[in-house]
Amino acid sequence: VSVGHLARLLEESGIATVIIACKPFRKRLEDLTPPRVLITRHVMGRPIGPPGDVPRQRQVLQAALQLLAESTEAGTFVELPELYGT
Repeated sequence: VSVGHLARLLEESGIATVIIACKPFRKRLEDLTPPRVLITRHVMGRPIGPPGDVPRQRQVLQAALQLLAESTEAGTFVELPELYGT
């Protein structure tokens, strides 16, 4: 089961979802039409940011919660502009 399919199933059950994904997966996710997706410019395997970078991880999670609260239509994609830190 793909992440996009699982998100749609959860939404049908009344559970709101936001997928946080790295930019290389955007096209694949667009094809799946998930409810909400937050795209980050982080390396694969680290969608919320570098290990130990609590401020960045908090920023990504806050953006995901904001997307959850403000999204009004299915298939909403938001991309964070900041690049992955070293």
